[in-house]
Amino acid sequence: MQKRKLGGLEVSAIGLGCMGMSFSYGPPKDKQEMISLIHLAVERGVTFFDTAEVYGPYTNEELVGQALAPFRKDVVIATKFGFQLKPDGTPGWVGLNSRPEHIRQAVEGSLKRLKTDVIDLYYQHRVDPEVPIEEVAGAVKDLIRQGKVKHFGLSEAGVQTIRRAHAVQPVSALQNEYSLWWRRPEQEVIPAAEELGIGFVPYSPLGKGFLTGRIDASTSFDSSDFRSTLPRFTPEARKANQALVDFVSAVGRAKNATPAQIALAWVLAQKTWMAPIPGTTNASRLEENLGAESIELTPEDLSEINSRASAIRVEGARYPEHLEQMTGR
Repeated sequence: MQKRKLGGLEVSAIGLGCMGMSFSYGPPKDKQEMISLIHLAVERGVTFFDTAEVYGPYTNEELVGQALAPFRKDVVIATKFGFQLKPDGTPGWVGLNSRPEHIRQAVEGSLKRLKTDVIDLYYQHRVDPEVPIEEVAGAVKDLIRQGKVKHFGLSEAGVQTIRRAHAVQPVSALQNEYSLWWRRPEQEVIPAAEELGIGFVPYSPLGKGFLTGRIDASTSFDSSDFRSTLPRFTPEARKANQALVDFVSAVGRAKNATPAQIALAWVLAQKTWMAPIPGTTNASRLEENLGAESIELTPEDLSEINSRASAIRVEGARYPEHLEQMTGR
């Protein structure tokens, strides 16, 4: 697989988001099956794996650490800090916490669970309005000096926060939701990343599964699947948003590709310093996603996709209001 640069960090062009193996998309999956899936990804050339302490909590980092231990020198592990987790260890959080002392505590736990002595890319998961970003960047800068972290990242941060953090400790990567049905980063964040030389990691590049074409208005979600709480995934919104999937599917038929492959190929074609991290718990879907790298979208293809997709109104907010308020700070 081709490689891409996120700041000074080299990763596979397509990474693997591991969250859904343990958290958010229904009940946790079988651990041994997920270890085998991660091993398959490594065999297929994936070198970039994404997790976070809040996924589980903790169990996803443990899974990723165990699965990647045999390949540690050959892969890049990204994880995240910034939530105050529930004291009883149940899923969810009680608030944000990016105080430097909390970051120093969080990194020790992540290092242990990931079975490593250094984290390749350490993101602030969400901006904490109670802690100046300069203090956060300074804390990560100290961890880099200590050899516990290699690169600093931000997730869903606003442009001014990005600039202030970057002035203290260079930011290697920004992780934001980005896909054909969520293009807001194009307005400010992606231009700022280009200006500052920061890499961009699109999460949910398949629209949390919707752009695969395997979800429609009749799909039912388990109560532990967080999509059941998202305005964009109500049956009414899914019915309205089917027009976008139908269009992507039509492009796929013309290219002998699946809708998921077209959606990923579109992201890959935007910038050479973008590395999307689609998640999956299925080996055939992993193979499908990785096949997107070989799909060529010409400038004419991209122009038509952008024009047609922009004309389709996507219905429903991507998050409930209380979660959306945690982004773009």
